Amino acid sequence: MPDDTAERSLFEAPPLAEQERMIEAMLFASEAPMSLPQLAGRMPPGCDPARALAALRSRYRGRGVELARVGEAWAFRTAPDMAFLMHREIEETRKLSRAAIETLAIVAYHQPVTRTEIEEIRGVGINRGTLDQLIEMGWIRLGRRRQTPGRPVTFIVTEGFLDHFGLGSARDLPGLKELRAAGLLDSRPPPEAEAPEEQDDLFEQETTEEPEEDAAQGETD
Repeated sequence: MPDDTAERSLFEAPPLAEQERMIEAMLFASEAPMSLPQLAGRMPPGCDPARALAALRSRYRGRGVELARVGEAWAFRTAPDMAFLMHREIEETRKLSRAAIETLAIVAYHQPVTRTEIEEIRGVGINRGTLDQLIEMGWIRLGRRRQTPGRPVTFIVTEGFLDHFGLGSARDLPGLKELRAAGLLDSRPPPEAEAPEEQDDLFEQETTEEPEEDAAQGETD
């Protein structure tokens, strides 16, 4: 006659603490919440997953990670009061407008330069928001005021601008061809664009041309 006692001992349920560890391991490793039947199906016969689950939930209460009910299933979740620590900081890349790129280039190549001078070089007015955006990005800053009527403020590039573009000083600024190749300027020529040679000299220092002498002198009587 078979020994029923020996047979029952083979399926004796593990201690409650061990059942808690089993559920903890399964929920921790699972990609999705697990239901009570799913947990019971993986545990040895004789286990009481509902009781072990309740004990485990009580043990995690008040900690940074809690055992939460998700519909009819269970999963570990960050405690609600700790959720603010899980926010990801995403650096947003903002694309500069054409006006901002032109303004930045003018400041870099003509600094110190006033707002009026920027507008004269561009040939159109400049929105105050464009300058504010470049200042907010840390690429230009206010320079000294001009000792002229109205004492207008000037704009210059910052060390942050030089560091971002790998420049030792403003003297290391590349030409327009290099800027376009780096994607910093639109490679498409604007309407009524000057010849390439003239475009490359756009931001060079202006020179004053001497008036040419008359090619022909009047004959003397």
